[in-house]
Amino acid sequence: MSLIPLFSIPCISRLLPSSPMKPLTSLLLALLFLSSHTVLSFKRDEFRNCNQTPFCKRARSRSRSPGGCTLTPHNISISNGELTATLLSEHEDQIRPLILSLSVYHDGILRLKIDEDYDHSDPPCPKTRFQVPDVITSEFDSNKLWLQQLSTETLNDETSPSTVVYLSDGYDAVLRHDPFEIYVRDKQSGNQKLISLNSHQLFDFEQLRVKKEGEEDGENWEERFRSHTDKRPYGPQSISFDVSFYSAEFVSGIPERAMSLALKPTRGPGVEKDVEPYRLFNLDVFEYLSESPFGLYGSLPLMISHGKEGRSAGFFWLNAAEMQIDVLGDGWDAESGIDWVKQKRIDTFWMSEAGIVDAFFFVGPGPKEVVRQYTSVTGRPAMPQLFSIAYHQCRWNYRDEEDVENVDAKFDEHDIPYDVLWLDIDHTDGRRYFTWDSALFPHPEGMQKKLAEKGRHMVTIVDPHIKRDDSFRLHKEAAEKGYYVKDAGGKDFDGWCWPGSSSYLDMVNPEIRSWWGDKFSYKNYVGSTPSLYIWNDMNEPSVFNGPEVSMPRDALHLGGIEHRELHNSYGYYFHMATSNGLLKRGGGNDRPFVLSRAFFPGSQRYGPVWTGDNTADWDHLRVSVPMILTLGLTGISFSGADVGGYFGNPGPELLVRWYQLGAFYPFFRGHAHQDTKRREPWLFGEKNTRLIREAIRVRYMLLPYFYTLFREANTTGLPVMRPLWMEFPSDEATFSNDEAFMIGSSLLVQGIYTEGEKYAFVYLPGKELWYDIRIGDAYMGGKTHKLDAAESVPALQRAGTIIPRKDRLRRSSTQMVKDPYTLVIAVNSSQAAEGELYIDDGKSFEFLQGAYIHRRFVFANGKLTSMNLAPFSSSKSQFSSKSIIERIILLGYAPGPKNALIEPANQKVEVELGPLMLGGSRGSSVLTIRKPAVQVSDDWTIKIL
Repeated sequence: MSLIPLFSIPCISRLLPSSPMKPLTSLLLALLFLSSHTVLSFKRDEFRNCNQTPFCKRARSRSRSPGGCTLTPHNISISNGELTATLLSEHEDQIRPLILSLSVYHDGILRLKIDEDYDHSDPPCPKTRFQVPDVITSEFDSNKLWLQQLSTETLNDETSPSTVVYLSDGYDAVLRHDPFEIYVRDKQSGNQKLISLNSHQLFDFEQLRVKKEGEEDGENWEERFRSHTDKRPYGPQSISFDVSFYSAEFVSGIPERAMSLALKPTRGPGVEKDVEPYRLFNLDVFEYLSESPFGLYGSLPLMISHGKEGRSAGFFWLNAAEMQIDVLGDGWDAESGIDWVKQKRIDTFWMSEAGIVDAFFFVGPGPKEVVRQYTSVTGRPAMPQLFSIAYHQCRWNYRDEEDVENVDAKFDEHDIPYDVLWLDIDHTDGRRYFTWDSALFPHPEGMQKKLAEKGRHMVTIVDPHIKRDDSFRLHKEAAEKGYYVKDAGGKDFDGWCWPGSSSYLDMVNPEIRSWWGDKFSYKNYVGSTPSLYIWNDMNEPSVFNGPEVSMPRDALHLGGIEHRELHNSYGYYFHMATSNGLLKRGGGNDRPFVLSRAFFPGSQRYGPVWTGDNTADWDHLRVSVPMILTLGLTGISFSGADVGGYFGNPGPELLVRWYQLGAFYPFFRGHAHQDTKRREPWLFGEKNTRLIREAIRVRYMLLPYFYTLFREANTTGLPVMRPLWMEFPSDEATFSNDEAFMIGSSLLVQGIYTEGEKYAFVYLPGKELWYDIRIGDAYMGGKTHKLDAAESVPALQRAGTIIPRKDRLRRSSTQMVKDPYTLVIAVNSSQAAEGELYIDDGKSFEFLQGAYIHRRFVFANGKLTSMNLAPFSSSKSQFSSKSIIERIILLGYAPGPKNALIEPANQKVEVELGPLMLGGSRGSSVLTIRKPAVQVSDDWTIKIL
């Protein structure tokens, strides 16, 4: 939820605090806020550019002259199983030495840390630089390989030596002494570089210092943006360096922004001079622009490269301060006079306002391996509840209990399934979270129980700003305990947000996170029930009257940490605290569902995110795909975009196309601003209602496949929604395609992004056939096909795969639990296929003790075999299912079979022609084994005779 537009006159009152304190001041502040922030579109001058951001301006200026770094490593040794060295500079402005450490982990992961030497510092360092806690998993730390020895070599005819460390089979890590450089080399490719840091000698590390007596204020000690002044008591403390990716055709990652999947150059020949670097700074951005490098609500500093031979590598900088990143075009360093190694590469330049260097190198070698390696560091995605991957219905705001009841009834009346109904900020008592408006929602428990009777759930919003009202118990307790973020003067920070005057909890403090978690108990959150879950919005954090609609950088957190040092992680800690609160509420055995707008590395462990306040236009529909793909590549597999666009009024065609595409988003939610026209699925005429219903039903039909993919994400980190090149890494035709995508390895989806389109030109990778999931038509891979898209978006199943479905339509996913399954077998040129199905109770953590079913289906030589993939478990926790396989559909199988033999039951069943999709009138009949009646949990074979 972003800032409100000027045409919403009633919103003036919505910004005013309900308490009588200083009413005139509050009114003036609200009017001032509205006059400066109520716009109909994104305003560039409300946000800083690089030239207005001193650390970015300085770093970019320095990077114009490669070769400026004079650091050299000294005292290289092994300590605590790591390579350690002291970095000293020729320049006199180095205040104290820098300490470097290199550590090696399983799976070919290299970690580099560079920080100030606090033990050998004269004058003493005024404080320690912030290192982000609570992101690196304990499991990863336990995978450290303890170095035993170092080797010194002179490489590639260089005149100075290098220290070489074993990384993994086929890879070494190299610390070059003079000039200073760190890189990973691929020994299988003739010791070619794979990733390097400081190969262009652009490394710079501004050290902490204290203002000298009599020293004048200036840019070193404060900076100004518009009416805001940011005090810098320790002076500039930025870090910048270059990172190069070798044998790369493009780089992706570093969300969040609304633009193409492959990152475009921001500097170099042919690039406009005013192109901004890619910004990572969590911000509440009103009606953000598509095709812009501007940063949005979350920040995830992971970049992945990819090349022609299917080769991928990754670089991750764990740093929570503002970051700016340039992608440098070919020839950017042509006039440097330095003869660089002649190897195709993409150069990038990373800049951060504060923190330390805590960087990770991932060797791949493929894109899936890079994602696995990254999520081994920051954690695998949480396993969601089954209901949460179905369809969600939201609006700011469903007005009252009667509105909720009517919307719920209309879904049933129009035979459209849904699982979750959401309530925005106006369900509360005056924007006091954990409360209910007693006039509009007098019976919250009864309202939730009515939904729960149909297997449905409710989500309410809980934002990080706490209304400063002494009659509000939550505020009073937080203030008394000293739990709020402080301003630069040490007082509770007071900012402006939806309730008016607000303060913000210091969530970096684990004590405060634990206290916050207790607020979600049924005792404290009066009116909540077990079917109620949570939405964290505005947690960047958004501060309406702050610089760039954000918290001032000189605000103070636990231990005197400046907000500038941890800004990008604030929403992460809030998300963590809320998720842990729901975990505590459920006694540790109810999987939390918490949607967050802000995110950071590790957010995938706590719940889904969405792409924020988008707009109802075709460009935002199109850009939603690369945005979600980028999130998946960087570990956040559970994400989506507001279907229909949050702002504005979509026409019927745009809305239909958005539902048809959104049905394949990992997170599938319709949402709208309060000033838009109502847009529930039945309000656009009978034909459009039918098309939306069909789109939502496709999602419900595919829930078993999606749930299986979410379990794969939970165990491997692989995204549910994937770029084509993740599945076809050597197919160059996929490299620039971010309008189509894969769902898992089996489904390809092509969106429709232009009004009036009846056909789509779809490139199908690979050499095998692809089958339309609705009508069964087959298309050859390796070609572009003109496909009918008049009433649906193209979605095709890859030959050689088996997809599990549930074809019986219910009101909600929880009412489908006992329903039978359909298996759709799309055979390849060898008349073979395989797939998987994962099932558990859909809600608890019993699966961690082995309480689940995991089957692998293999079709070969005319025989379908069901095999168990679940390891043997001696745990008392067990899961069983009496669901059966109701239909088996064969696509592309040679015609002629009449019967099939089921073993071990020794039972024959008929093979006949039947519909591909139940209830569908289109499409030819397909070979179907009807009612084999085998248990989904058993071992069995079905032989076609």
